[in-house]
Amino acid sequence: MIRNLLTAAACTALMVSAPLYAQEHAMHHATETTDAPLLTLNVSETVRSAPDRATISTGVTTMAPTAAEAVRTNAAQTSAMVAALRRAGIAERDMQTSGFNLSAQYDYSGNDRGQPPRLVGYQVNNQVSVVARDLSRVGALIDALVAAGGNNISGPEFSLEDPAAALDTARTRAMATGAARAALYARAAGYARARLVSVSEGGGYAPPQPMMMARMPADAAGAPETPIQSGEVANGITLNLQYRLER
Repeated sequence: MIRNLLTAAACTALMVSAPLYAQEHAMHHATETTDAPLLTLNVSETVRSAPDRATISTGVTTMAPTAAEAVRTNAAQTSAMVAALRRAGIAERDMQTSGFNLSAQYDYSGNDRGQPPRLVGYQVNNQVSVVARDLSRVGALIDALVAAGGNNISGPEFSLEDPAAALDTARTRAMATGAARAALYARAAGYARARLVSVSEGGGYAPPQPMMMARMPADAAGAPETPIQSGEVANGITLNLQYRLER
């Protein structure tokens, strides 16, 4: 009888002590984890590659004494410019009106003599965004636009049609850079390793590219084309990486 009681008491003690040990071990592990420092890194990587498209903003600005005349004149010149784009092989999907503005123009030179502004006419601006996919002909395209009446031209802005592959390469590089940098910090702080605990991604970006000018071959008539050099474009990504330093 006494032996049975002792056995039962021993079992009860084991049943009580096991949960207590597990709880103490969990608390100790949690304390160690909580005490382990966190390392946060912001890593940016950029991939440079040859562009496959160029965007040009082209337009016609006209002035006339009346609004109706300004609109008619602008429509004729803009139509000629669009026709030149079609002759140059620009597809309809690569032409888009990006802005149309009609505004009255005033002469304010008499303000200092107390005279009211004087209406001098109306100005119309019709702007078209153009995507060129044959980069070897961008200079010739700009010349054709000017010859057709375009007098408000800016660009080109070079880019990739699909930057997904370049951005994925940048992501892979950023992860590798972050891991190497975290390992360096861990060693310098006296820790054995850096364990990745979270990743968040900032927006992809394409740093602005300076336009490099280069002389292009002369056209058939002997006049040089507008010199354009496409160079390379950069596509990048920024990652926010968090590591826990462990002994």
